[in-house]
Amino acid sequence: GKEFMLDEKYGYIHTCPTNLGTGMRASVHIDLPGWTAEGVDKLKARCEALALQPRGTRGESGGQTGITYDISNKHRLGYSEVQLVQTMIDGVNKLYKEDVDLQNKHNISA
Repeated sequence: GKEFMLDEKYGYIHTCPTNLGTGMRASVHIDLPGWTAEGVDKLKARCEALALQPRGTRGESGGQTGITYDISNKHRLGYSEVQLVQTMIDGVNKLYKEDVDLQNKHNISA
């Protein structure tokens, strides 16, 4: 058989380049009614700026329903596990604070 290919910097080499590096995806499910009212495209743009990736709770291709999102780190390559998790934590905290302001803007009561 073949041995697994391991690169010191990039981790295990896979057939799918998105799995290079740690391949680690840290995520959290969070309700974002303010961002939902503001628009999913605006949420996607904000997540891009925060190096995050929003998904619906039904997975990558399941689409978005309701106000609950699966928010994860966008990058998988070139960062340590600590950096990836911290990016997700910091970004989700910012999204939550912004969501509270957007709820007020759109007169949404929690």
